Amino acid sequence: VVENEIQARIDNIFSNLERLEILSSKEPPNKRQNAKLRVDQLKYDIQHLQTALRNFQHRRYIREQQERQREELLARTFTTNDSDTTIPIDETLQFNESLQNAHRGMDDLIGSGTNILQGLRDQRVTLKGTHKKILDVANMLGLSNTVMRLIEKRAFQDKYFMIGGMILTCVIMFLVVQYLT
Repeated sequence: VVENEIQARIDNIFSNLERLEILSSKEPPNKRQNAKLRVDQLKYDIQHLQTALRNFQHRRYIREQQERQREELLARTFTTNDSDTTIPIDETLQFNESLQNAHRGMDDLIGSGTNILQGLRDQRVTLKGTHKKILDVANMLGLSNTVMRLIEKRAFQDKYFMIGGMILTCVIMFLVVQYLT
């Protein structure tokens, strides 16, 4: 009852504030700003009062709800457990087996990864040995960079001689065919 009366008075104050706002806009220009500021301050204060009322109502509602729940809990009659008191062991056992299978699978995966890594290490050692032998053979042959450049230069020149010879042979064949036919 008191809350409804307070809410009615707050509504009445809001309607009065609306009228005050209209009247403040009719004030002379030098007093209008001051009157508008006072009306705004009153609106702000009333809004805070309304918010406080809502918070009070909310707290009261929660308190009443807790009291209802407490009464329901105290009025409740408790009975013994049902005759069905089995424990779901089958599901737990299946879950445990799945975990063990996953554990074994991970162990196998780690083992195969270790074997692959060891194989790669062995290949690296073999490739290093092969690389070293190739370098030793190249050094034993005494092939220096200058000799290699001379060989490449000679191969380049030989390619031009070969192309020239092919063209000359084709020209001769063409001329032979022209004169004989």
